[in-house]
Amino acid sequence: MIYRDHFQNYKGYAIPKAQLIIADIPYNLGNNAYASNPAWYKDGDNSNGESHLAGKSFFDTDEDFRPAEFMHFCSTMLRAEPKKPKVEGEARQKSEAPCMIIFCAFDQQMYLIELAKRYGLNNYINLVFRKNFSAQVLKANMKVVGNCEYGLILYRDRLPKFRNNGKMIFNCIDWPRDGESKKIHPTQKPVELLKKLIEIFTDEGDVVIDPVAGSGSTLVAAEILNRKAYGFEIKKEFWTKANQWLNEEKQMKKEIEQFGFAKSKLEKSAPTLWTVANGG
Repeated sequence: MIYRDHFQNYKGYAIPKAQLIIADIPYNLGNNAYASNPAWYKDGDNSNGESHLAGKSFFDTDEDFRPAEFMHFCSTMLRAEPKKPKVEGEARQKSEAPCMIIFCAFDQQMYLIELAKRYGLNNYINLVFRKNFSAQVLKANMKVVGNCEYGLILYRDRLPKFRNNGKMIFNCIDWPRDGESKKIHPTQKPVELLKKLIEIFTDEGDVVIDPVAGSGSTLVAAEILNRKAYGFEIKKEFWTKANQWLNEEKQMKKEIEQFGFAKSKLEKSAPTLWTVANGG
């Protein structure tokens, strides 16, 4: 479910508290928002010259983002930590504690860590997401280019729920390309990456919340994995497209349960073949 509203108004929606909150917050890039994005140039090619997006910010709503209000929402909407088990080893093996994951700029990390502590999120783990590509290569004067995104796992006192078949993970995670998903938002995160994070830190039936949903890719990933997903998006354009994408994903799941395959997806990808197969 994606609400076209600000997350501050969450009390009006009776949303259950989350096992995991995932958020891609504004990076405060201002007029350099597209500096590491191919869209800075016409058709993504620097030989074509700058596009109308050069020197522009991503959104007019970024300036209205209030980190303290965001952190208050997250600390409030994360479910309470379960009571500490009597046996210490049990806490390590079967922790049910919640956490949040924030995608952020490298230089935002220390500020967010200190801000989180004010709201009871006393612990953190740094994350680095490594891409095998970089839009910065379009800049002719750049020889050392960035290919990483950054993030934080924030949690209260107990280590969060961890479901990875007992195997550890590195905090440097590969960033998969996402060529199949709808492209809705300029800072959209890959569904496969989000699925990986959701699988590790939640179980089926758990609640996942994205307070700044954007494209809705977090909620789509949660829906695919049978988690209960809730999000907020204030921009009508993004909300409309994200809501449509999420509803399509729900429809495909129903069709797979009913027919054994996604009928609507087949109709879109091969309408002629579908018509012939059904005697049309």
